[in-house]
Amino acid sequence: MENIALQLYSIKELTGEDFLGTLKKVAEIGYDGVEFAGYFGTSAEQLRKSLDEYGLRAAGSHIGMPDLTDRLEEMMDYSLAIGSPYIICPGLPEELRENADSYKRAAERFDRIGERCKEQGLRFGYHNHGIEFQKHDGLTGLELLAQHTSPEHLFFELDTYWAEYAGFRAADWIESFADRCRILHIKDMKSKQDQRNTEIGTGILDFETITAAGKHFGIEWYTVEQEEYEIPQLESIEASLRYLRQIL
Repeated sequence: MENIALQLYSIKELTGEDFLGTLKKVAEIGYDGVEFAGYFGTSAEQLRKSLDEYGLRAAGSHIGMPDLTDRLEEMMDYSLAIGSPYIICPGLPEELRENADSYKRAAERFDRIGERCKEQGLRFGYHNHGIEFQKHDGLTGLELLAQHTSPEHLFFELDTYWAEYAGFRAADWIESFADRCRILHIKDMKSKQDQRNTEIGTGILDFETITAAGKHFGIEWYTVEQEEYEIPQLESIEASLRYLRQIL
C-alpha cells in the first residue's frame, strides 16, 4: 500500500485552533502521515509522542528560506526528534527566481543546505508553484535548480496542480526528474476555465496516469494539498483520501 499524507497547510484554520487535536482527526480519517507547515509552538517531544499515539508518520516539513538560512541546525534537530526525514523549501523569494542567474544563486544555497541535511541523515527538497516552469535562457526554473545542484542534496516535491496549471503533464515531469522526484503534491483542478482546487478525483487531472508514473519511479509519499473548499475541510480531505486509496 502506498503512503498517503496530508499537507497540513490544507487545514491551517483547524490546526491553528487545535494542532494536536486536528492531527488526531487526520489520523482517524485514515491518512498514513502528515506534512507540516509550522508546529504551533509544540515541543518536538510532545509532537513525537502525539504522532506515535495517533499512528501517524511525519512526512516532511515545509520550512521557509529565512529559517533555512538562520535556523537550519534548530530545524534539523526538530525534524530528527519527530522522526521526519525531509526538510522542504516551499518556495523562493522573488529575488531568487527572477532570472537564470538568480536561480543559480538559489541552487548554490540549496546545495549547501542539502549537503548539511545529508550529513544529519535528512533529505532536502523543493516544492514548486507555477512560476518555476517559466523559462530563462531556454531552461525552466526547475531545470536550472536541477542543473546546478547535486541530486544527493536536492530532491523535488512536484506539485501536480501547478505543473498542469503551467501547461505541462505532471507525469512527464515525474519521468524527467526520476532521480529527484521523491514526493508528489496531489492537488486537483476543477476545470480549465475554473482553476480552483477541488477534491482529488473530481477535477480534470489524470491521477491514474500520475500515480502510475509515481509508482513506476518510486515516489515515497503522495501528499494531498488543497487550499479552496466548497464542503467542510475534513469531509473534503476524507473524500480525497478515499479516491486515492481506490487508485493506488
